[in-house]
Amino acid sequence: MVRRADVYDAPALVRLRAVMFDAMAIPAGGTDAAWRTAAEAWFRAQLEQPACFAAFVVDDPLLGVVSAACGICDARAPGPRGLSVVRGHVFNIVTDCRHRRRGHARACLIALVAWFRLDTSAETVELSATSDGVQLYTSLGFRERAHPTMRLGLGAPTETFL
Repeated sequence: MVRRADVYDAPALVRLRAVMFDAMAIPAGGTDAAWRTAAEAWFRAQLEQPACFAAFVVDDPLLGVVSAACGICDARAPGPRGLSVVRGHVFNIVTDCRHRRRGHARACLIALVAWFRLDTSAETVELSATSDGVQLYTSLGFRERAHPTMRLGLGAPTETFL
């Protein structure tokens, strides 16, 4: 049912990423959108680094890959709560609309968490949740942090920095 993705799955990961963006009300654009070509190249490069990146997928005999969960490890500075400099980040958890509510995302995420536990030195794993995914993530042990994640876009300067 669940298998680890390989470089040949990069186009499917991009297709599912567009499904995820649409579900988040972020317009993904058409199949010729520039981000898709860049994302496919990025996924191919990451899939060639199995020590720090993994994606797990579920296939349908007719539609191909219908669900995915991706994870990446990155280096962070040690702190009082952990000496490991490796943290895991989960992203791109998505299932094709025609295959939802069948446990595919759960199966992919369970496989991904097992990869983090068994094949990496990550001590923690984080993800950003949509309201649709919160129940799944909490059922698998993910908890909200006391300190929320915030973001600053660097594309255009703000008055604060002028």
